[in-house]
Amino acid sequence: MESTDFPLIAIGAAAGALDAVRYITEALPRDCAAAIAVVFHTGRYPSHLPEILSWHGKLPVVFGEEGADLEPGRVYVAPPDHHMLLEPPGRIRVVRGSPIHNTRPAVDPLFASAAATFGPRVVGVVLSGRGKDGAAGLRTIKNHGGLALVQDPVEAPEPQMPAAAFAHDDPEVLPIDQLALRVAEFCAGMKAA
Repeated sequence: MESTDFPLIAIGAAAGALDAVRYITEALPRDCAAAIAVVFHTGRYPSHLPEILSWHGKLPVVFGEEGADLEPGRVYVAPPDHHMLLEPPGRIRVVRGSPIHNTRPAVDPLFASAAATFGPRVVGVVLSGRGKDGAAGLRTIKNHGGLALVQDPVEAPEPQMPAAAFAHDDPEVLPIDQLALRVAEFCAGMKAA
């Protein structure tokens, strides 16, 4: 199956994770060799996440659009009330679909499709949030050879999502400052590959 040559950073976030998402995107270098896909549990409510992340980070941030091709060095945010999926060779799918884990957009569909499309070139990151969204998808990423990172539940404002992800497959569990550095190092390390 055809795939892209560049890596992907897939971030799943919900309640209490805005600062963590900002911290990670601020740490990414301008010449980041990866594309970044973010699902934040916004439901059907308007989201200003692309503007907020653009104010603080070095990379352009946009809502994912149906049929758009991912590009390295750009951040794509799932639009409100839609799941964001990825398909070969690195194309965005935006679908309404049924809620998953009682939410839309949900993290698991992004993570599962990222694993299928990018294989070992994907880093999955689970941040603060309620429920267990992201745990199964992070397991899929790890099973496809990708890197699984989880915010330390002790410091997460809402520890349920990180705790659920931590319970499976031995991901790296890090405080947000170290997690952001690990993601930035991945971005920089892929340039040399």
